[in-house]
Amino acid sequence: MPAYFLGVDGGQSSTTAIIGDENGRVVGIGKGGPCNHASAAEGRARFIGAVTTSVGAACLEAGLDAATIHFVSACLGLSGGPANKPAILAEILKCERILVTDDSQIALSGALAGEPGIVVIAGTGSIAFGRNGEGRTARAGGWGYLFGDEGGAFWIFREAMRAALAWEEGWGSPTALRAMLLDAVAARNIRARNITDIMHLCYTPELPRQRAASLSRLVNIAAENGDPIADKILGDAARELALLVRTIRALLFKSGESVPCAYVGGVFHSRILLARFREALQQEPGLVATPPVHHPAIGALLEAYRARGPVPYGFNQPFLARRLG
Repeated sequence: MPAYFLGVDGGQSSTTAIIGDENGRVVGIGKGGPCNHASAAEGRARFIGAVTTSVGAACLEAGLDAATIHFVSACLGLSGGPANKPAILAEILKCERILVTDDSQIALSGALAGEPGIVVIAGTGSIAFGRNGEGRTARAGGWGYLFGDEGGAFWIFREAMRAALAWEEGWGSPTALRAMLLDAVAARNIRARNITDIMHLCYTPELPRQRAASLSRLVNIAAENGDPIADKILGDAARELALLVRTIRALLFKSGESVPCAYVGGVFHSRILLARFREALQQEPGLVATPPVHHPAIGALLEAYRARGPVPYGFNQPFLARRLG
């Protein structure tokens, strides 16, 4: 009877499940909603729904029965950490072995195809995670938007808001960000007379954190058009992300040792920010910035294979990036 393995990337905006067979061939991919919280009753229901929907869709594509499938091994990398989730997963997944970890570990496994190194993730928030050749690991950042997440999308949005507020109050430098933020909010049918109104909306359901973070793209547009304030925000973000990487390097690797650093997340879609990030890393001898090899869901699948034994020979699915990106 064929053996199947499961990898799941559960994030703040969506969940991706991927199923592989014993030969390392990917047979099914499925998507679901966010699954970063599972404590309250409502959060638990969303978490279960996200996992069952994504796994069910992957099973459907693979021609498997989601109600009866029994996985040899499964790895789930979940935003917000694994606390209180293993017990829930044991109720909804049939697995011989199940590994529940956070999303940074599977991002590293996917980004560097299981090899030692560092990954820095800059989506809504930010975090860096590394593993050396001896298997030791370390992380930096990932404190959440209240206490950290420097360089992440919400942090960039917040810095844009601070700059626009300062100009609006008459003590900051002129910036195109003020008009751009007002126009973007108006385009979403949200009434705001000024930046102060937008600030207050951030404390209401009308402009939740993830929606606000999506407005960080305006900073890149403004910087591309020559706005010096926006350019500085992107430069500051890049330096903050590089600092996370250098921290991990000092904890895990020898001075001068060549260390690959993969960058993952929507923030790095900014050409300006990525260039500044690369420049910042070059100041530390041995750090080499590299795009990710695989999606984090592939990283989770790799870890599922590792939990059972060696990764099947020839496992290499770069073409999946077009479907998982």
